[in-house]
Amino acid sequence: MTTQQELTPELIRAALTTVKFPGFSRDIVSFGLVKKIDIDAENNVTIDLVIESKNADIPRYIFEGVHGVMKHLPGVKHCDVNIEHKAPEAKKGVNDDPSTWKSSVPGAKHVIAVASGKGGVGKSTVSANLAVALSKLGYSVGLVDLDIYGPSMSLMFGTKERPGANENDEFLPVTAHGVKLLSMGLLINESDPVAVRGPGDALRSVPAQRGLGSVDFLILDLPPGTGDIQLTIVQTAELDGVVVVTTPQEVALIDARKAIGLFERVKTPILGVIENMSYFQCPSDGKMYHIFGEGGGEREAAKLGVPLLGKIPLDIATRSGGDEGRPVALEDPEQNPVSAAFRQVAEQCARVVLDR
Repeated sequence: MTTQQELTPELIRAALTTVKFPGFSRDIVSFGLVKKIDIDAENNVTIDLVIESKNADIPRYIFEGVHGVMKHLPGVKHCDVNIEHKAPEAKKGVNDDPSTWKSSVPGAKHVIAVASGKGGVGKSTVSANLAVALSKLGYSVGLVDLDIYGPSMSLMFGTKERPGANENDEFLPVTAHGVKLLSMGLLINESDPVAVRGPGDALRSVPAQRGLGSVDFLILDLPPGTGDIQLTIVQTAELDGVVVVTTPQEVALIDARKAIGLFERVKTPILGVIENMSYFQCPSDGKMYHIFGEGGGEREAAKLGVPLLGKIPLDIATRSGGDEGRPVALEDPEQNPVSAAFRQVAEQCARVVLDR
């Protein structure tokens, strides 16, 4: 006959490591949320938690998760879970006038993340050209390449200049095509692998980054998917919203829905959908060919009740411009239909953000 293990705070704490913080792969113990565990003589357990989150659903999720674990832990007669829910301290920008500076990223009036549920849909191409198009509309623009495992912005902007640093050891961006740019690709050689475990302090420090100076719009180019990097950013940076990039085909839309579901879960506004590679216009006959299907992005935007910000054609010059460090949005929109499409996207994004 086996002897039941003695109930101890250490045993309970170990059991609580199976309770994940909603949306993260890390647990509530490693996040430091468990502040006190008491066990009385009759094995009644009291657990005290402190949670900082703007999302009022987070304490409920954790409350249910803890009770679910404790219900199946041998020896526990009854469990009380006490949660102190605190709103995180507001982060202030370089200008503390809230009517002027909306974002917690110092110096950035408006912060837009560009996301996709999967790779290969041209998200970074959209980010680069959105930034350039906003700059050409007269806005000051910064772009942070957060795809730390596959940084591509240095190539797309045609620069190998190394960022400087200020007296606070914050990176100073390089300026290319009118955009202030920070990318891991500017810090390493092209052939060097990026060996990073988890999102790291670099991503957690984005909301406090002052080296970018003042910009009207800060574009955050997120990596594809719905992992720790995306969650770290939306949990630590005050965003005006997210733009979701997809192609019209169903396999891309499935993953786009996952990304949208993630951002809705953490209460991050969806500003709109961009349908990339929407169609190919044959230069010889002018006919449009919907290689990846037709209308998928439009239907998805309508289903979400958000704008379809634009349809970007599949275009050889766009690809070659990205490879050569000259985004197509630099071209005259009167002469280049793809540049005109990105200008429309930039105008739509600015309108949606400024009208919020």
